[in-house]
Amino acid sequence: MRDHEIRPATVLPPPLIYAACLLGAWWMEGRLPLGFGPAGRDLGWIVIALGLAGMAWALAAIWGNHTTVNPYKAANNLVTSGPFRYSRNPIYVSDWLIYVGIMLLMQTAWPLLFAPLVWGLMRYAVIAHEEAHLEAKFGAEYQAYTSRVRRWV
Repeated sequence: MRDHEIRPATVLPPPLIYAACLLGAWWMEGRLPLGFGPAGRDLGWIVIALGLAGMAWALAAIWGNHTTVNPYKAANNLVTSGPFRYSRNPIYVSDWLIYVGIMLLMQTAWPLLFAPLVWGLMRYAVIAHEEAHLEAKFGAEYQAYTSRVRRWV
Protein backbone atom coordinates (compact mmCIF):
# COMPACT_ATOMS: atom_id res chain seq x y z
CA MET A 1 0.00 0.00 0.00
CA ARG A 2 1.40 3.41 -0.98
CA ASP A 3 1.85 6.09 1.68
CA HIS A 4 -0.77 8.47 0.19
CA GLU A 5 -3.34 5.69 0.50
CA ILE A 6 -2.74 5.59 4.26
CA ARG A 7 -2.49 9.35 4.85
CA PRO A 8 -1.58 12.48 2.88
CA ALA A 9 2.15 12.98 2.40
CA THR A 10 1.82 16.70 3.14
CA VAL A 11 5.24 18.37 3.03
CA LEU A 12 4.65 21.58 5.02
CA PRO A 13 1.98 22.56 7.56
CA PRO A 14 -0.32 25.05 5.79
CA PRO A 15 -0.34 27.66 8.61
CA LEU A 16 3.47 27.71 8.50
CA ILE A 17 3.43 28.61 4.80
CA TYR A 18 1.17 31.61 5.32
CA ALA A 19 2.93 32.70 8.53
CA ALA A 20 6.42 32.41 7.03
CA CYS A 21 5.45 34.52 4.04
CA LEU A 22 3.79 37.15 6.24
CA LEU A 23 6.89 37.23 8.45
CA GLY A 24 9.05 37.58 5.33
CA ALA A 25 6.81 40.40 4.14
CA TRP A 26 7.08 42.15 7.49
CA TRP A 27 10.90 41.78 7.38
CA MET A 28 11.07 43.10 3.80
CA GLU A 29 8.82 46.05 4.68
CA GLY A 30 11.43 47.10 7.27
CA ARG A 31 14.17 47.07 4.62
CA LEU A 32 12.35 48.22 1.49
CA PRO A 33 9.00 49.79 2.35
CA LEU A 34 6.10 49.18 -0.03
CA GLY A 35 3.47 50.64 2.26
CA PHE A 36 0.17 51.91 0.92
CA GLY A 37 -1.26 53.77 3.90
CA PRO A 38 -4.06 53.15 6.39
CA ALA A 39 -6.97 53.19 3.90
CA GLY A 40 -7.43 49.42 4.01
CA ARG A 41 -7.35 48.89 7.77
CA ASP A 42 -11.11 48.59 8.31
CA LEU A 43 -11.40 46.46 5.20
CA GLY A 44 -8.62 44.24 6.57
CA TRP A 45 -10.64 43.40 9.67
CA ILE A 46 -13.72 42.66 7.55
CA VAL A 47 -11.75 40.34 5.25
CA ILE A 48 -10.22 38.54 8.26
CA ALA A 49 -13.70 38.12 9.78
CA LEU A 50 -14.95 36.62 6.50
CA GLY A 51 -11.99 34.24 6.46
CA LEU A 52 -12.63 33.15 10.04
CA ALA A 53 -16.33 32.65 9.33
CA GLY A 54 -15.51 30.55 6.26
CA MET A 55 -13.06 28.50 8.28
CA ALA A 56 -15.62 27.90 11.03
CA TRP A 57 -18.18 26.76 8.43
CA ALA A 58 -15.65 24.36 6.88
CA LEU A 59 -14.60 22.98 10.27
CA ALA A 60 -18.24 22.40 11.20
CA ALA A 61 -18.72 20.43 7.97
CA ILE A 62 -15.57 18.38 8.57
CA TRP A 63 -16.39 17.59 12.19
CA GLY A 64 -20.02 16.94 11.29
CA ASN A 65 -18.80 14.26 8.88
CA HIS A 66 -16.57 12.71 11.57
CA THR A 67 -13.27 13.20 9.80
CA THR A 68 -10.05 15.09 10.46
CA VAL A 69 -8.89 18.58 9.63
CA ASN A 70 -5.26 17.54 10.17
CA PRO A 71 -3.43 17.48 6.80
CA TYR A 72 -1.16 14.69 8.11
CA LYS A 73 -3.95 12.27 9.00
CA ALA A 74 -6.10 10.05 6.81
CA ALA A 75 -9.62 11.19 5.99
CA ASN A 76 -12.37 8.95 7.33
CA ASN A 77 -15.06 10.38 5.07
CA LEU A 78 -15.24 12.51 1.94
CA VAL A 79 -16.84 15.83 2.89
CA THR A 80 -18.99 17.32 0.13
CA SER A 81 -21.46 19.37 2.19
CA GLY A 82 -21.37 22.92 3.53
CA PRO A 83 -18.70 25.03 1.86
CA PHE A 84 -17.28 21.88 0.25
CA ARG A 85 -20.18 22.13 -2.23
CA TYR A 86 -18.46 25.22 -3.68
CA SER A 87 -14.76 24.59 -3.13
CA ARG A 88 -12.69 21.48 -2.52
CA ASN A 89 -10.45 23.59 -0.26
CA PRO A 90 -12.63 26.06 1.66
CA ILE A 91 -10.21 26.19 4.59
CA TYR A 92 -7.40 27.25 2.26
CA VAL A 93 -9.70 29.82 0.61
CA SER A 94 -10.39 31.11 4.14
CA ASP A 95 -6.64 31.17 4.82
CA TRP A 96 -6.22 33.36 1.72
CA LEU A 97 -8.85 35.78 3.00
CA ILE A 98 -7.07 36.00 6.34
CA TYR A 99 -3.73 36.47 4.54
CA VAL A 100 -5.15 39.36 2.49
CA GLY A 101 -6.76 40.87 5.58
CA ILE A 102 -3.44 40.78 7.42
CA MET A 103 -1.77 42.36 4.39
CA LEU A 104 -4.27 45.22 4.63
CA LEU A 105 -3.60 45.59 8.36
CA MET A 106 0.15 45.56 7.72
CA GLN A 107 -0.39 48.33 5.14
CA THR A 108 2.22 46.90 2.79
CA ALA A 109 2.18 45.27 -0.62
CA TRP A 110 4.91 42.76 0.33
CA PRO A 111 2.46 39.94 1.14
CA LEU A 112 1.05 40.37 -2.37
CA LEU A 113 4.54 39.87 -3.79
CA PHE A 114 4.91 36.71 -1.70
CA ALA A 115 1.48 35.42 -2.85
CA PRO A 116 2.79 33.36 -5.82
CA LEU A 117 5.15 31.57 -3.44
CA VAL A 118 2.29 30.88 -1.01
CA TRP A 119 0.11 29.62 -3.86
CA GLY A 120 2.84 27.35 -5.25
CA LEU A 121 3.70 25.85 -1.87
CA MET A 122 0.04 25.29 -1.03
CA ARG A 123 -0.75 23.79 -4.43
CA TYR A 124 2.23 21.44 -4.70
CA ALA A 125 3.45 20.83 -1.13
CA VAL A 126 0.00 20.45 0.47
CA ILE A 127 -3.00 20.16 -1.85
CA ALA A 128 -1.41 17.77 -4.35
CA HIS A 129 -0.71 15.30 -1.54
CA GLU A 130 -4.18 15.67 -0.05
CA GLU A 131 -5.76 15.10 -3.46
CA ALA A 132 -3.64 11.99 -4.09
CA HIS A 133 -4.72 10.62 -0.71
CA LEU A 134 -8.41 11.33 -1.32
CA GLU A 135 -8.31 9.79 -4.79
CA ALA A 136 -6.55 6.67 -3.50
CA LYS A 137 -8.98 6.34 -0.61
CA PHE A 138 -12.30 7.28 -2.23
CA GLY A 139 -11.64 6.52 -5.92
CA ALA A 140 -14.60 7.14 -8.24
CA GLU A 141 -16.53 9.02 -5.56
CA TYR A 142 -13.69 11.56 -5.27
CA GLN A 143 -13.26 11.77 -9.05
CA ALA A 144 -16.96 12.56 -9.44
CA TYR A 145 -16.64 15.22 -6.75
CA THR A 146 -13.65 16.84 -8.49
CA SER A 147 -15.56 16.94 -11.77
CA ARG A 148 -18.34 19.06 -10.25
CA VAL A 149 -16.49 21.19 -7.63
CA ARG A 150 -13.53 23.44 -8.36
CA ARG A 151 -10.33 23.27 -6.35
CA TRP A 152 -10.50 26.86 -5.11
CA VAL A 153 -13.76 28.67 -5.97
